[in-house]
Amino acid sequence: MKKDIIFHPVQGIQVAIARTFNELKAPEWNVIVINRNEKPVTNCFVTSKGYGNSESGTNSDQRTSTLRHFFPEIAAGGHVVVEPIMPDVFHLNNEFWVSYFLENQIYDKKFIFVPDSIIESNLITIDSLGMEGVLHE
Repeated sequence: MKKDIIFHPVQGIQVAIARTFNELKAPEWNVIVINRNEKPVTNCFVTSKGYGNSESGTNSDQRTSTLRHFFPEIAAGGHVVVEPIMPDVFHLNNEFWVSYFLENQIYDKKFIFVPDSIIESNLITIDSLGMEGVLHE
C-alpha cells in the first residue's frame, strides 16, 4: 500500500525547460531531468501534463494529454531529455511528476512550472547542460 511506503524528501533532482536553437536559428524547447546526486538513479518514471485556463479569454479550462516516460537509469551527474515542449503551452501549469529509486529507496516529487514562468527574463545559464532555460529544484 502507498501509505506504507516512506517517501523521503527529494534532493539532487532538478527539472529544466531548456532552449536550444536549430540550424534555422529557431528556438526549440525540451524538458530535461538532471541528476545532481553522486549516485545514479534508477527506474525513473516521469508523468507530464499541462492544465489551466485557455488563452482565448473565455476562461475555459484547458488540458493537455498526459504523457508518461520511463528511463532505466540516469547516471550520477547526468541528465535525460524527457520530451520536447511547445511554447503554446507556456501559459498553462506544466506539471512533471518524477518518481525514481536512489539505491533501494523510492523518491517522488511534482515539479510545477506555473503559467508564464517560462519567459525570456527568467532564463538562466544551466552550466551542467550548456544551455539556457528555467530550472526547477
